[in-house]
Amino acid sequence: MSLYSDFPARRTLQVVIDLLAVIAIVLAIVAGAAVRSAIDGLAGLGEQMQSTGSDFDGALSDAGDQLGGVPLIGGGIRSPFDAAASAGASLADAGAQQQSAVHTAAAVAGLLVTLIPIGFLLWYWLRARIIFAIGSARARAILRLDDGLDVLALRALVAAPAADLRTASPRPANAWRMADSADIARLAAIELRTWGVRLPRDLARDPALAGRE
Repeated sequence: MSLYSDFPARRTLQVVIDLLAVIAIVLAIVAGAAVRSAIDGLAGLGEQMQSTGSDFDGALSDAGDQLGGVPLIGGGIRSPFDAAASAGASLADAGAQQQSAVHTAAAVAGLLVTLIPIGFLLWYWLRARIIFAIGSARARAILRLDDGLDVLALRALVAAPAADLRTASPRPANAWRMADSADIARLAAIELRTWGVRLPRDLARDPALAGRE
């Protein structure tokens, strides 16, 4: 299976497009990581909330424990401290939830920024490259048949643009029916060129066909 055309100009274009596609994929990965990192930075507020709430909860709980040991009045004094400590614990929980939400949003946003352009590239670039490689392999396989030129010429008659067919013969269908070897070679060359395959010189009735872009 050939990944690139036999013709220099088209092969160069394919190589350039492949390189650009790889660069675009790398840039998408870098951009996704940058977006995730930027959003993750917002979790700092939640970290501060959690830290402040935990410290507040711990300090008031300790104070309540100490005051709770005062005879007779300890229980009454401790209640406000316990209530305030509970508020600190709630603040810490809210900070933890904020961090979790930010990290989830960062991961989702980073994946979207990465996967959307990569998916677009895979559909339009990689899909086209796979189609070309499969078509090129099939064209080469047909060329190896004993009557491969005739089959390729017929495929050209079915699929090639009229302008290309006129370069092979003024009456390409008639030339194929009459088994005109030179015209059939020209038609086969049109089909092969579609898939980046050069017509071998030993099969070309016209020497110019083997070198045509």
